[in-house]
Amino acid sequence: MAETDRKGVDMTTGAIPPKLLDLAWPLVLGNLLQTFYNLADMFWVGRVSSEAVAAVSLMFPLSWLFVSTAMGLTAATIALVSQYVGADERRQADRVVAQTILLALAVSSVLATLGLYFRRPLLELIGAEDQVFVEALAYIEIIFLALPLTFLFFAFRSSLQGAGDTRTAMWLVVISAGLNVVLDPFFILGWGPFPEMGTRGAAVATFIARAFATVAGIYILLQGTYGVKLYAGDLKPDLAILYKLVDIGYPATFDGWARSFAAVAMAGFVARFGAAPTAAYGIGVRLMSVTWAVAGAVGDATSTGVGQNLGARTPDRAVTVARTATAGTMVFIGAVAALVIAFPAQAIGIFVDDPAVVAEGVVFLRIIAPFWALFAGVMVIQGAFRGAGNTREAMVLSFLSRWIFRVPVALVLAFTAVTIPYTGITVPTVAAIDLGVNGIWIAFAFGMAASFVVAVAWFRLGTWTEAVIDEDGERPGPHDPATSADDEADFVDD
Repeated sequence: MAETDRKGVDMTTGAIPPKLLDLAWPLVLGNLLQTFYNLADMFWVGRVSSEAVAAVSLMFPLSWLFVSTAMGLTAATIALVSQYVGADERRQADRVVAQTILLALAVSSVLATLGLYFRRPLLELIGAEDQVFVEALAYIEIIFLALPLTFLFFAFRSSLQGAGDTRTAMWLVVISAGLNVVLDPFFILGWGPFPEMGTRGAAVATFIARAFATVAGIYILLQGTYGVKLYAGDLKPDLAILYKLVDIGYPATFDGWARSFAAVAMAGFVARFGAAPTAAYGIGVRLMSVTWAVAGAVGDATSTGVGQNLGARTPDRAVTVARTATAGTMVFIGAVAALVIAFPAQAIGIFVDDPAVVAEGVVFLRIIAPFWALFAGVMVIQGAFRGAGNTREAMVLSFLSRWIFRVPVALVLAFTAVTIPYTGITVPTVAAIDLGVNGIWIAFAFGMAASFVVAVAWFRLGTWTEAVIDEDGERPGPHDPATSADDEADFVDD
């Protein structure tokens, strides 16, 4: 197959805004649809009980812990594939794809095993009790089984994204999200011949949808007409590429863990205030995840644009891509936030009609929504750093925003004392103000604003504008370089 037959957006030439939009809109739509079927889970689970809503709310950050691990691992894929494509080294990009799949399978299998083994202590750690514990356990057991599927789909999506193709994965998300939404009421509420499974039914529907998307994605990679191709011969472990993936990817994985553990911690803080704030928090975070979906998608598109331009040795254009993406995203998210601030009760009321939950959700949105645009800017800047392969800078930003600017502030504002899990030791917080659960909402807002200031300052330093592939385009390690055409011929029988 000739190189020119491969599809994908080339961000190294032409006007930046239309090409960035061409890359970003499928990612935005795909993420919004992903968020939509998460919201569909919440909607149908809300028809079961408030305890079921609280259970799924608590599971959202824990599930995100594993999803973020997959995203972290594949961040290296986006950086390497996009830079090799920008440097016109397509066969090396193909090799990266195959090694990503091997790494994703290995890591997801280990995490799924550990998660199933420690599922009960994990739920106890985040504060699940009584019926909420039962509902959460039923949900998370199936989600753990779906982890390898989740990791493989992220490997597929990041591979095509690095090559400049964001539409193919979007269509798979459209189909799988639609499948999930259709299946939800059958498995959750027991429509038709299916038994009523409650929260477990929501997880089963998710498992089926992810299985479909994963199988289709691997088939598409094997066809090789969408930017990169998966060759069977490339599925042998290549230590040089695996090292590169781990070296670039582990800070992105730690980045995801920093975000996820902070989310688990914040969910645990909220759970101490009862079912109504916990349910409101879960719904509010799901609404906020719409903005994350948009900003994260644009950040991913920015990663591709930055990576391709750094691979092509045009760093000034990479900076322009990042600035354009950040400004556009902040304007859009600011408009969405204004709408939510104007109609907070209606937004919460879509999912639940409990007056106590709605009232708490209104307070949550009015405190946090004004800062959504700032955090959206942070996410796009992090995308630029990842596209450059500077995942450590993105990791530090995540750590600062959560563990310096958010969690400690929540402790000070919301609690007079904190009990360390499993020890029974109670420690008074320093200068505690004791605003109750509102202190947690304020901590979210403060973290968003402070991290934006740091992200902009770091971006302006320009220390991130270096490629992570070799200057001559050769792949790292002991292998002899070969032209793309020669390597294509070597694998024609695979």
